[in-house]
Amino acid sequence: MITARSIARAASAGTARPPGPARRAPLAAAVLLGLLAAGCQSRSPETTGSIGGLPTLGLGGAPRADRTISRREVEVLGESYASNPNDLGVAMRYAQGLRAVGQRTQAVAVLQQAALRNPKNVAVLAAYGKTLAEVGRFEEAADVLQNAHTPAQPDWRVLSAQGSVADQVGDHARAQSFYEAALKIRPNEPAVLSNLGLSYALSRQLDRAETTLRLAAGQPGADARVRQNLALVLGLKGRFPDAEAELRRDLTPEEAAANTQALRTMLAQSGAKSAQAARKAAPRG
Repeated sequence: MITARSIARAASAGTARPPGPARRAPLAAAVLLGLLAAGCQSRSPETTGSIGGLPTLGLGGAPRADRTISRREVEVLGESYASNPNDLGVAMRYAQGLRAVGQRTQAVAVLQQAALRNPKNVAVLAAYGKTLAEVGRFEEAADVLQNAHTPAQPDWRVLSAQGSVADQVGDHARAQSFYEAALKIRPNEPAVLSNLGLSYALSRQLDRAETTLRLAAGQPGADARVRQNLALVLGLKGRFPDAEAELRRDLTPEEAAANTQALRTMLAQSGAKSAQAARKAAPRG
């Protein structure tokens, strides 16, 4: 069970620099593809997908909203929070706003205080754990997330986030077990299927990755990021025309071509580095 001491320990640990705001197309997909391609070559701490959103693609990135929140609105929420930090509703909205504008380290601090005041509130723990993961504090995130639901009342979103954390530390088998558990609660949820497919890719099971991502992309709730993840796996398999065709579903032909070329380049560079490392490691007779 999470305690005030464990929350305080998480607060005192060092934080990683939060990722910057996503670049707009065509570079956004190219950067994502590069991160996943690197992940297939090593035990990369990169997220799978973004990995993606809360709850859309695991845990990376800002929470989705019907409209974009302005920095002024975040400042107003901050003023409300400063005047009454015990108001849980304000604290949660303020943390969400901070995440939406990329201030994830500050969001961690707000949620840490909320968790200290509400150590049994699973919604607070879920938000806190996911945000810890966003800033790269994966061990602490795993500790918090495991207490954000119970075996009697499991939360598929938290299970997916736990899978994302496991993927980011290289434990893909454990990650896949979390995604499978989430899918038992929420069958064919495209966000979870997308994470599972990318986890297969990270563990070099590219055929399973493609099959799973095609299933994800075919679901009614699938968004552009799911289709970009499918394009990534097609590119990893060397099927660049198919990857470009998939990207054209959401990008202009020029943007899709630029992303495909970026993937080609990243894979070529990764292959060259791997070959160079292999030559250095080879025994000399």
